[in-house]
Amino acid sequence: MNYGYVKVAAAIPGVKVADCQYNALQIIQQMKEADSKGVEIIIFPELSITAYTCGDLFSQQLLLDEALAALLKVTDASRQNQLVSIIGIPVEINGALLNCAAVIQNGRILGIVPKIYLPNYKEFYEMRWFASGKHYQTTISLGEQKNIPVSPYLIFETGQYRFGIEICEDMWAPIPPSSQLALEGADIIFNMSADNEGTGKHNYVRSLISQQSARCLAGYVFSSCGFGESTTDLVFAGNGLIYENGTLLAESERFSLEPQLVISEIDVERIRNERRVNTTFATCRNFNRTTVYQNIRINDTCHETMELTRYIEPHPFVPGGKELDQRCEEIFSIQVSGLAKRLMHTHCKTAVIGISGGLDSTLALLVATRTFDKLRLDRKGIIGITMPGFGTTDRTYNNAIHLMQSLGITIREISIKDACIQHFSDIGHDINQHDVTYENGQARERTQILMDVANQMNGMVVGTGDLSELALGWATYNGDHMSMYAVNTSIPKTLVKHLVTWVANNDVDNDSRTTLLDIVDTPISPELIPADEHGNIKQKTEDLVGPYELHDFFLYQFFRFGFRPAKIYYLAQIAFKGTYDDETIKKWLKTFCRRFFAQQFKRSCLPDGPKVGSVVLSPRGDWRMPSDASSSMWVNECENL
Repeated sequence: MNYGYVKVAAAIPGVKVADCQYNALQIIQQMKEADSKGVEIIIFPELSITAYTCGDLFSQQLLLDEALAALLKVTDASRQNQLVSIIGIPVEINGALLNCAAVIQNGRILGIVPKIYLPNYKEFYEMRWFASGKHYQTTISLGEQKNIPVSPYLIFETGQYRFGIEICEDMWAPIPPSSQLALEGADIIFNMSADNEGTGKHNYVRSLISQQSARCLAGYVFSSCGFGESTTDLVFAGNGLIYENGTLLAESERFSLEPQLVISEIDVERIRNERRVNTTFATCRNFNRTTVYQNIRINDTCHETMELTRYIEPHPFVPGGKELDQRCEEIFSIQVSGLAKRLMHTHCKTAVIGISGGLDSTLALLVATRTFDKLRLDRKGIIGITMPGFGTTDRTYNNAIHLMQSLGITIREISIKDACIQHFSDIGHDINQHDVTYENGQARERTQILMDVANQMNGMVVGTGDLSELALGWATYNGDHMSMYAVNTSIPKTLVKHLVTWVANNDVDNDSRTTLLDIVDTPISPELIPADEHGNIKQKTEDLVGPYELHDFFLYQFFRFGFRPAKIYYLAQIAFKGTYDDETIKKWLKTFCRRFFAQQFKRSCLPDGPKVGSVVLSPRGDWRMPSDASSSMWVNECENL
């Protein structure tokens, strides 16, 4: 099963100017190589049969005849496989010469797409040789094949995907043909080009393709001329680029003297899901249906097995390199702005936070201190309350105290032990029975303290729970589940530690930094079960519900793209190869599906909190799910993996 992936290639063959037979052999060789690697669709550069830089030789009948003969040779060679090939060729129709893309498969020319927009400026003078294909909607005969459709309004389709073609300058138009092709259902856009190199131009082209693929919610495969083109005035570096919805998947080596084949996989299922949930896309389609497009059916191209070459990010919420610092700064600023507005609106004098010495409460405290600084409020207005219980360890307790001291906030210590003992006695619960009542009773006692102190101090309770906990329902209902403003509500657990680390390295003094870095290294735990005989944390969250890096991966794929468990499992096997075995992934994926559905009732009544990314579970915004939806289909698919 290919899970919606289509393997595509941007080819950059070696060429000789005006040597059509040589160029045909190079194209055939790359077609064979692509097929051996499981490619389904391959595109070659603009006018790849003749080379782009033939100039006035395009007016020579011999060149045009040889180009046709070479195309027929390539077409005949295509009988050996299911590969769809898109070849650049000049085509004469009724006395006009068109710059075209010929689509071939299984020994047949399926259609010819002419270029619409012809440059006639600076170094490009295509209007000297070619006519625009905008109004050409006809059929022609080439060799023994008759009734070949010629039109810029062709969409090629199998049962699994649809694609359209634009040529070079078409992409630079204010409204590129690819925009309408996408609106008419093309999942992938192929562009054969002849962009010469110039200082700064490469980055501009990349930006243009990225934006167009994002705007069209499409895959975009770009192949531009390379080594072998005439260098009389211009140099062509051989740009092969593959994008998906704005993201670069693969690219060629620029200025290579050797032929190249740039391969990746376009996720058509993801593209269609993006379009389905983006109502602007559908609305735009209804407003812009001015041209009738012709659908060309092509044979199925899927190989029995497909090996993904594209990278699957195991931590989709956490960018790499310098972008991580930028992301952390931006997210932290969003959190601070959200809390600042709420404090100003409610005229609260204080912010009350339960400080456990764990990651989530630490991040909430850091947000509060930055917010008070921004509002020019005394940090003493932040009431940090540590509430030791039966499972509190020295490490977390000491970190909580040290952090509050170094940040200069008001510290209160209120033990919950006596209150919980009294409560368990009141309800007739054996204190030695460490069950859900024992754990949740402590969590609710802590929340009651925070709420009452907030009333006492004319303040608000700042929530500490994060996105990953909400997805799994790993929170006590009306306990740590509740607050007056939840600053971490859309921060996944895998990102929390990076945010805390970023603040430690950029925004605090040395004493605070030391404590913060130790908190980052502390095992994640609610500390509701007594410590072991050595005083260490006994109750580790990830031992109970599974690794958060897996659950965050599952959440991202499930929520962001609507993928089914089988595809999530397939991607997780690739992303976490060497880290988790298949059975471990399957086990926790089933846990995720079961808990995500069963715990929706906790998300249906969440406190307010700022959205920071594309995955948010607020019932007022991004996720509106019935609390009693059945999980049986998802869990059953997990069991049958």
